[in-house]
Amino acid sequence: MATTTNDTLIRQINECFHKLSGKPLYAPPGVADTDQWLTEEAPYGILAHNTDADPRFIYANAHALASFKYSPEEILVVPSRLSASEQDRPERQSMLEVVLRDGIVYNYSGPRVDKHGNTFTIYDGVVWQLSDPDGKVWGQAALFWTEETKRPEWFRHVLD
Repeated sequence: MATTTNDTLIRQINECFHKLSGKPLYAPPGVADTDQWLTEEAPYGILAHNTDADPRFIYANAHALASFKYSPEEILVVPSRLSASEQDRPERQSMLEVVLRDGIVYNYSGPRVDKHGNTFTIYDGVVWQLSDPDGKVWGQAALFWTEETKRPEWFRHVLD
């Protein structure tokens, strides 16, 4: 996949999510620029990695960057496997293989590790396949929350 801007990339990530889930990424009603809101203000993390032999991150929104403690430049050279500790990588890999087979996985939770080796937990994760309109896979993306139960009022309505 060619290099793209964050706006183009989040738009493509959102389109793939919409295709697989039947709805766009969660945003409050009335947001003027959804792509910018998803990148800068979303209260949940969005990450994506490519299809390299050792996939590396190609996108992270502000919440994901804060959670993993990387700068926007640093995250783009990090292999995505390093988002989990060595002991948690087999479970993460199994989930990614289910995504490859089924296209999308819901309700994924588990431990993750930040740049400094500190562990935190992700909750209510959704992981989905990124593909071109012709079906060629170019990556996988994830949405996650860092608080177990706290969700904005607008998000609760999405679940109804």
